[in-house]
Amino acid sequence: MMTGAEIIVKSLEEEGVDVVFGYPGGAVIPLYDKLYDSSLQHVLVRHEQAAAHAADGYARATGRTGVVIATSGPGATNLVTGIATAAMDSIPMVVFTGQVALPAIGRDSFQEADITGITLPIVKHSYLVRDVNKLAATVRAAFYLAGTGRRGPVLIDLPKDIQTAEAEFFYPREIHFPGYRVPGEPNAALAYRVTKAIGLARRPVIYAGGGVISSGAAEQLTELAEKTQIPVTTTLMGKGAIPENRPLSLGMLGMHGTYYANYAVSQCDLLIAIGARFDDRVTGRLDTFAPQAKVIHIDIDLAEIGKNVRTDCFLHGDVKAVLRELLKHIELPQTEEWLDQIASWKEEHPLAYRQEGERIKPQYIVEQICDLTGGEAIVTTEVGQNQMWAAQYYQVTKPRRFISSGGLGTMGFGLPAAVGAQMGCPDQLVINISGDGSFQMNLQELATIVQCRLPVKIIILNNGYLGMVRQWQELFHNKRYSQTELIPVPDFVKLAEAYGIEGRRVRSREDVRPVLKQAIEHAGPVLIDFEVAKDENVYPMVPPGGSLTKMMGG
Repeated sequence: MMTGAEIIVKSLEEEGVDVVFGYPGGAVIPLYDKLYDSSLQHVLVRHEQAAAHAADGYARATGRTGVVIATSGPGATNLVTGIATAAMDSIPMVVFTGQVALPAIGRDSFQEADITGITLPIVKHSYLVRDVNKLAATVRAAFYLAGTGRRGPVLIDLPKDIQTAEAEFFYPREIHFPGYRVPGEPNAALAYRVTKAIGLARRPVIYAGGGVISSGAAEQLTELAEKTQIPVTTTLMGKGAIPENRPLSLGMLGMHGTYYANYAVSQCDLLIAIGARFDDRVTGRLDTFAPQAKVIHIDIDLAEIGKNVRTDCFLHGDVKAVLRELLKHIELPQTEEWLDQIASWKEEHPLAYRQEGERIKPQYIVEQICDLTGGEAIVTTEVGQNQMWAAQYYQVTKPRRFISSGGLGTMGFGLPAAVGAQMGCPDQLVINISGDGSFQMNLQELATIVQCRLPVKIIILNNGYLGMVRQWQELFHNKRYSQTELIPVPDFVKLAEAYGIEGRRVRSREDVRPVLKQAIEHAGPVLIDFEVAKDENVYPMVPPGGSLTKMMGG
């Protein structure tokens, strides 16, 4: 016999969980009491939102399911942004929230919130546990749902009296859900049809998204691209699906994508979308997106097929399984002329910026980080200009090395995500690239970094603005800079030192590389405040609602 709290801990151990991220409170005290003697490592964040982002970063870096614990009421509602972030990017996460005792539910009790109702649109599934005898099976089901099919967050709401009630422990291995089906082997006939279409193409492009990373299919994608000599462009979530220093890599496409990626997609005759959902930041104007192309869509979620862009042929299934099937019978297209055209675009329109005197350009900082790490560090980003410069100039060479909030665009994501990534990959170099605005959203997690002795390197691209909003105000709102100048800007170096972290400030371009090198070699955490050009914009840029071939700047 075990209490509900003991059942949860034992169930987590059965799932092979090694670390959980959380923040205690009244409604989860019984659970935290049992964590005290468990084998699980608990990371005490300083805000519940950071717990969700840390579990998210852990999941993205390791491929395993992240685990979060928070108390009822405000503890649970503080998780909402993190849960939504994970849901938009299909990240596996199991979230445990405390709840008032069963007899008190629905009575506006102290710290009561209907968290299953609040999170209904942003979870894959949720449970309010009413019977302790079903608790172990519920945990098993939650992990199964979170980590299969199109992955995502699952929430388990735990009334306090369920945590103290007793039941016999039995952890089921088999889980059956009526109506829930994980795709099996891909349709061989459709796969054959796809290989025929590939063989007939003359200007094909592979468009790879986060589904390639989630399924662990980067190796198969790279093999497909190199066998067929088809160039590959990725979404923000797909960075690392193919080494970006390879000739076949076109980098990122879309609003801030490369010139050659956007032109290749606009002129291709076959577009093979793999684990991607045709987001509006990728497509621009839908009626001008890949207008000459037949579209093949490979995805694990049938709901994405034809949702935004018409599809001529689709393969439903796990990306790795589908690519393995295609590789068995692949037919080789003739792409020599097409690759020559793309090489010409790359030469004529590279990613570029203008260096002006000793002013530090943020692109230069990212270039130096990439050069010093060989593109093999795990980089987490915040959201805004810092995110786009990182996406453009940090060439990722391996999957799960670029961690960023894609669909929701969550400021404050990067620092706690770095905590999770470092916990999951203790032997890897983890670097957080941040803007001064985003950094201030969850800067309290510097305490978590110190407490857990995590050697995270924090890079602040400090321009004194909410930079991406300022850029849009400059370009589309007649330079009416409404509420985007961040005054006062705190002394980030003193802030780091207040937490016991080494802080450095860099004002000169010549100091960028040596300070970065020292930080990378330093055994502990380091924060570097780079004072960058205040008016620098992210280019190229497709104006909102514009066509991919109508890019500004760059």
